[in-house]
Amino acid sequence: MHKREFLRTLGGASLGALLTPSQLLAFEQENPASLAPRDDLWSELRAQYRVPTDFIHLEHGYYSMQATPVLEAFIQHVRDVNAVSSRYMRTVQVENKARVRGKLAALAGCTPDELIITRNTTESMDTVISGFDWKAGDEAVMSVHDYGAMIEHFALMERRYGIVNRMVQVPIDPASDDEIVETYARAITPKTRLLMVCHLINITGQVLPIRKICDMAHARGVQVMVDGAHAFAQLDYRIPDLDCDYYGASLHKWLGAPLGAGILYVRKDRIRALWPLFGDRNFADDDIRKLNHTGTHPVHTDLAIENAIAFHEQIGITKKQERLRWLQQYWTTKAREIPRVRLYTPRDPARTGAIANVGIDGMNPGTLAKTLMERYRIWTVAINTAGVSGVRVTPQLFTTTTELDQLVTALRELAAG
Repeated sequence: MHKREFLRTLGGASLGALLTPSQLLAFEQENPASLAPRDDLWSELRAQYRVPTDFIHLEHGYYSMQATPVLEAFIQHVRDVNAVSSRYMRTVQVENKARVRGKLAALAGCTPDELIITRNTTESMDTVISGFDWKAGDEAVMSVHDYGAMIEHFALMERRYGIVNRMVQVPIDPASDDEIVETYARAITPKTRLLMVCHLINITGQVLPIRKICDMAHARGVQVMVDGAHAFAQLDYRIPDLDCDYYGASLHKWLGAPLGAGILYVRKDRIRALWPLFGDRNFADDDIRKLNHTGTHPVHTDLAIENAIAFHEQIGITKKQERLRWLQQYWTTKAREIPRVRLYTPRDPARTGAIANVGIDGMNPGTLAKTLMERYRIWTVAINTAGVSGVRVTPQLFTTTTELDQLVTALRELAAG
């Protein structure tokens, strides 16, 4: 192959059939609801991952391991880019990233000129927060359940520009969408310019009615920025259907891409008004690429996103969503019946995804997480903030019911103690 041809196609090859013929047949023939509880089929998919054998991994929400074919492709990208080094960077780096960006946009349901590749959700959201032309007295609305890094960045804007940050408490087990929408509506004043909301709250696993919140906020002249870190590639939706103004997500969570990859969506009519974090005269004010001046960065990560998308699409988003929600419901339904055990996640399956949070009355979350790991070899993470006092439990597609039964047994024994 001619060198230029090699450079141009670097990273563009498909992963091919990642699932076995029997897996593909089952995935194609069964509907998502009937496939969700089929541990026998999902255990076959488990073989595509290097799952730890010395502990039960139930903290995939922070960083979900890449499937082995994606990991191997990523490693090969590192080798290939390293082999030609600066020539790759100075010739086809930009066009290859544009190709990947196009595939991400298709996955998100938006146009490529509304989306850029970032490093993670925090960078995406903070780009918007910093990019606003804030004036003293402007107000922003957010929840105590939002991710700390973004809340802290709003606090920085408060110190720098004199804006006012108004915090709400999202009901953990709401009776209706209206209850959630009204919670945000009550915090909005004539001075409110931006509302931040989680698509799926990372500490409780609650899925919020984003479209209804956006409709309410827009009717009051307020723009909406959505934290989709845990929703993208886990829930079945298209960003434009949410009618939000800004949307940030990480790709190392549910898409299974390498660390260091995220997206930022900005609705086309909102791009011009945003100030870039880094100066770049190469793009017009209404070109989203003005927000994407990254300097020299690990381009092999960008290339591996394409491989992660291929793996994700062979499984299918609807089947992923149903399996992950079913796994969460499988263990939380049992745990709710245990005395002294408290769930900080909605009962209604439609308001949830993979993540749930569980605590034991009278037991510190840190102690619970430590005991689960040391005594039962179950890996979780402690959460003790904003009225949530438990451990976050996040299974993956390949998590088995046997593993979740061990979690329920551990909770029952610890609650009885």
